Amino acid sequence: MHSLLDNGETLQLDVPRAFVPLLDPRRYKGASGGRSAAKSHFFCESLIEDCLRDHVRAACIREVQESLSDSVKQTLEDKIDVMGLQSMFHITAREIIGPNDSLIVFKGAKAHTVHSIKSLEGFNRAYIEEAQALSQKSVDDLIPTFRAAGSEMWFAWNPIDPTDPVDVFFEENKDDPDFVRVRVTYADNPWLPEESRRDMERMKRRDPEKYAHVWLGKYRTMSEARVFRNWKVEAFETPDDATFYFGADWGYSIDPTVLIRCFIEGRKLYIDQEVYRVGCEIDHCPFLFGGMKSKALHKLNKQAYKSLKARNEQWLGIPGSRKWRITADNARPETIAYMKRHGFPLIQPSIKGPGSLMEGVEFLQNYDIVIHPRCKNTADEFTFYSYKTDPRTDQVIPVLDDKKNHVIDSMRYAIESVRRHSAWHPM
Repeated sequence: MHSLLDNGETLQLDVPRAFVPLLDPRRYKGASGGRSAAKSHFFCESLIEDCLRDHVRAACIREVQESLSDSVKQTLEDKIDVMGLQSMFHITAREIIGPNDSLIVFKGAKAHTVHSIKSLEGFNRAYIEEAQALSQKSVDDLIPTFRAAGSEMWFAWNPIDPTDPVDVFFEENKDDPDFVRVRVTYADNPWLPEESRRDMERMKRRDPEKYAHVWLGKYRTMSEARVFRNWKVEAFETPDDATFYFGADWGYSIDPTVLIRCFIEGRKLYIDQEVYRVGCEIDHCPFLFGGMKSKALHKLNKQAYKSLKARNEQWLGIPGSRKWRITADNARPETIAYMKRHGFPLIQPSIKGPGSLMEGVEFLQNYDIVIHPRCKNTADEFTFYSYKTDPRTDQVIPVLDDKKNHVIDSMRYAIESVRRHSAWHPM
């Protein structure tokens, strides 16, 4: 971007390629994305440049602004200093006055009444920062307010939910020529600080879902309510001398039958194998766990084997499931007894009691959990397993939601003996 200054010199501003679509005049401009994507820097520089070119009356708006420290005022002041434009702008405690009789003020949308918002009707720029927080009322109030000739409304936000008013506003009008929206991330910022890059890499390793939301601008998947943040998906080799822990959960009609294998090294818990099947009949469970190639299981489960072969099933099972102890959900003792008689003599029921669910979850939270990429259902549950939210306030409450938890339950059963031992011998 170029602007002619009073002294005849030209001010040149570098614009990241991703923001170029926002340079042309549009009634509504949107930049959504993740942290450190330079959204605020772009809009602040654009606003300063507009003040240099023409008479601009701009309102920088947030949904809630309790003080000017909540606004972009300091960012604008810093930009004016860096550009060497101090002599052209007069900065007061509450506003910025620029060339061409330009004016920049700072407002909180929620605090406005129907009458007070009319004071902005002569303004031709609205820059809405943190627009994901805008209420529908604020959107409805602001849009007709900025209607001066050539007026523009700029929205910068980090997406939270596709139903947020600002997202709906831009999505519903995506084919309207008055609208333009860019989606940007830290990768579009050529001036990304090294400190920010390191922060990004740490979150990417530690919490892939949070990284996707915070840094890539993906919609939040109940991040605040998520139970597990201490996990990642990463390929690894299972040691030959690993001590395995197996856990099983039973299902049939709409719930899956699950078997998980894991091992522990220090503070890391590795999940390297899973089987997961909805609608698995009891007499087919031995092959789900042990695989179709086991001749010992063929002899013990002849009819079941024939029916699976007729369906051309090729279940692989989990290696070692017949040799290592499996701890299974004790709610189905008849299934455990069946499995004992049909090739899994070491299977045992879990020991449940008051508080055992929360204790098991909290114990899993103590580990750095590494999930092998082949365990897709495991990664899915660790992503979405959540605490409940209060339907009246939408606040997270310390009650576990009883869904998306069949793998999680299997994991609790698998390391139940470790947890109980640790209760007497703390790690």
